[in-house]
Parts: sequence; structure tokens; C-alpha cells
Amino acid sequence: MDLFKKMEVPKNLSSVDSIGGKDTEHVKCLIIGSGPAGYTAAIYAARANLKPVMIQGMQAGGQLTTTTEVENFPGYPQGTDGTAMMEDLKKQAERFGTEIRWGMVTKVDFSSDVHKVVIDDEKVILADAVIIATGATAKYLGLESEEKYKGGGVSACATCDGFFYRGKEVAVVGGGDTAAEEATYLANLCKKVYLIIRKDYLRASKAMQKRVFDTPNIEVLFEHSTKEIIGDGNVVQGVKLIKRKGESDEKEVTIKVDGFFLAIGHTPNSEVFKPYIETDETGYILTKQGSTHTNVPGVFACGDVQDHVYRQAVTAAGTGCMAALDTERYLAQKH
Repeated sequence: MDLFKKMEVPKNLSSVDSIGGKDTEHVKCLIIGSGPAGYTAAIYAARANLKPVMIQGMQAGGQLTTTTEVENFPGYPQGTDGTAMMEDLKKQAERFGTEIRWGMVTKVDFSSDVHKVVIDDEKVILADAVIIATGATAKYLGLESEEKYKGGGVSACATCDGFFYRGKEVAVVGGGDTAAEEATYLANLCKKVYLIIRKDYLRASKAMQKRVFDTPNIEVLFEHSTKEIIGDGNVVQGVKLIKRKGESDEKEVTIKVDGFFLAIGHTPNSEVFKPYIETDETGYILTKQGSTHTNVPGVFACGDVQDHVYRQAVTAAGTGCMAALDTERYLAQKH
């Protein structure tokens, strides 16, 4: 059975020609996004003489630039700063001839063989092939204190940062499978894990619930919501919670923790492509099994925008390599 369904493209979205018509250029390979997937794709595409142009997006370097230390990426035996690692990848991509530009993709037209991409509502780039590496954005609670302690104890990736909290006490927010999985992962490293849940039940599958309840150092805090993350100005020291005891009865409680992990989901950065590119119900771009091909010939997707399972820098880099190789083969066959 075909993975992709036939998509109806709204007529008003196929008139990119009228936008930025005065400033148009044609490139062989356009890469959208600049995290591990995008930079790796750029390195391979540039070495294949595809002369890639990269549009960095709002967050140059992607999610890894919000991580203070990276210890699980191969080739860095002493670990490295997330921003520094992305700068290394950028320099490597530029060394082989990748042209890296600031800008945001605001509209696309993938209805013909030459793909049209609008940058900042002004410039139109015509590309023979497009690699989408726009990543995904972790969902946060929206607290000021949460923003304050990002990189200082607040994290949206237990697999990435859990190692730093060995023997310590941490909290995980969320009630689904991801939260349950991250809590049990952290329980193998940490002295104690609090699982904070707003409702009076877990949304996770029965199997994941059993794993949580069978893990002795996980304490599930039902009907608790996060009010504020507290610390010394640099690192997290605890969390203020609101415990709901009834319809109108609430109580404030504080727990001491060294780390605060968000596990309430991610939003793939795919919205601008949806009129043409097939996604799942959450917005992750669908790719053909064993490849980075999307439903549109000549458009490829790699990294977290198409990966809702692993979401690691090293797996993103791997699919970035795949996207560049798929692009090279596509262009070779086309010409």
C-alpha cells in the first residue's frame, strides 16, 4: 500500500511567482534548517559538488544550541558545548563550499519540477532539489522561571541530559508514554524521580504505566501542576507545585530537585510545507521507508522534522547524510 495519499493543493498557494518576483535565483540544492541534520546534509552535498545553499531559520544551529554540554555525540571524548559543536559543523559545511544565509522560509510551491521557496516574503529561490531539515520544537509550560533555567537544570531531553543528574533527584512533567519512558530512563541514573501529572490518571499505555509503578524510586504526583521552578539564579533547586485536593481546594507544595524535565511533546516545524508535503497527524513529515524521500519528487526530509522516535543529534546527522545522498542520486537521474 502506498504510504502517501493524493493531496489537493489549494489554488491560491500555487502563485509564488507574484511574491518576490524582482529577486529570484536558481540553485541546484537548497537546504532549509541548520541543525545537525542540515549541516551534515550540507557537508555531503557540498562534497558532491551540488553547491548547496542553506537557509538557517530562526534558530541557527537548532535545538542543540540550547544545551550547555553535549557528551554523547561521537568524536568529542571530553564533551563539548552544544553551540560550539554546531559552530564546528557550520565551519565544516562552509569549508566545502556551502553558502549559509540568514532567513526564514515563509512560503513554498512544490507543484512543479523546479521547486519554489520564498524567503522572508521577499526573495524567491528556485531549486532543483530541496532538503527539509527544520527540526522540531519542544513544548514548554510557558513559565518565566522555565526560560530562566534552560540549560541550568531545565531540559526537554532526558536521554541528552540525564547523565548529568546521576545520584540526584529530578522531576519529569507529563503523563503520556514519552513522560513514562523518560521517568524510567532517569530512574536508572537518579536517586529519585518525581513524575508530575495534572490529571488523576496516566495517559501512557498500560505497559508503560506498569513500568512506572514497578520502579521503586519513581513517585507519581497525581493532580499536581507546576507553578514555578526555583533556584539560585543559575541552577534549579526545586519546584513549586499546586496540589488540587478537590473542586475548590488547592495547596501549594515545594519539592527539592536538581533537574526539571519536560516530556509534554514536540511540535515538528513543518507547517509551511503542509500544503504539498504529507505529514502524520502530529505534523511529522512522512518519508518513504529506508530513505528521506517525501511524497514530492526532489524534496527530501531529515532530522527531527521527520523523526518522532529517536530525536538525537547523531540520528539527525545520519539522516542528513542520507538526504544528501538521496538528493545526489535524484539529480543525477534527472540530468
